[in-house]
Amino acid sequence: METETLGNRKSDEGNTASIMEKSYTVSAVTSKDGTKIGYRQYGHGPGVILVMGAMGTAHNYDQLARALATDFTVYVPDRRGRGMSPREYSTDHSIQMELQDLDSLLAHTGAHLVFGLSSGAVITLEAARVSPSIRKAVLYEPPFYLQGFPVDLMARFNNEVGQGKLAAALVTLGKIVRLGPALLDLVPRPLLELATARVLRVEQKKGTGKYASLRELIPATRFDVRVVAEMDGKVESFNAVKPEILLLGGTKSPTYLKSALAALETILPNVRQDELEGLDHSGPWNSDQGGNPELVAQSLCRFFRE
Repeated sequence: METETLGNRKSDEGNTASIMEKSYTVSAVTSKDGTKIGYRQYGHGPGVILVMGAMGTAHNYDQLARALATDFTVYVPDRRGRGMSPREYSTDHSIQMELQDLDSLLAHTGAHLVFGLSSGAVITLEAARVSPSIRKAVLYEPPFYLQGFPVDLMARFNNEVGQGKLAAALVTLGKIVRLGPALLDLVPRPLLELATARVLRVEQKKGTGKYASLRELIPATRFDVRVVAEMDGKVESFNAVKPEILLLGGTKSPTYLKSALAALETILPNVRQDELEGLDHSGPWNSDQGGNPELVAQSLCRFFRE
């Protein structure tokens, strides 16, 4: 395993002056198949790894990492295919590759605590089942489809990305993840695609600051969709998970995500659940992206300190 320092950066994000003054370092490890997994490192203390979901990079979790950094050393990797961890998507991608990426970080950092959001929570839970390195894990709304994963939509999404039809692909992705308002189901698809194409043009013109662009994130989401689809129908296998698990979700999140958490609560042998008032699926993200990282960090700190 190899580590390289990519440099030091100072962030101007944060909720208070004291948080804003904390810097982070950027490094990388090499996964089993040679993929470089870049990560940010914040703070001091016991190690915590944050495993991101789709449609974001490490910067989306900057405020959450800073909120934890007073008590923990926080590692925020970019998952393969985005940001600091470039990798072309392949149809043979599997969750095993994601587990190897996480295992490379666990081995290098010595961390035993893991947090995962969405598809990252699916990866985290499977890692907790098979890895002896994880002692505690927090799962924020893993998207287990108890009524069956929409495989037909996944095929359409992958085809649209492959053809460079990113607006169409984002509309299809919305129908897979079902995070938008129900009213969108009544809007004709051609109108949704036109509106989405306009969003992409505006973003390209104005830029995204420190956040990754939709043109980068949409293709990378193929990794996430593949992982979630691969784990479809395997919820019962998690009755063998040994580490302590905290299930987190928001009161404003879709019903199917709440149902997945309820199902896991009955299956996992060492589990507790906490619902966070006023939050939705973006709860762990920075506040300017619709999150409330301070509230999420409070739950993580209580659980990880016990």
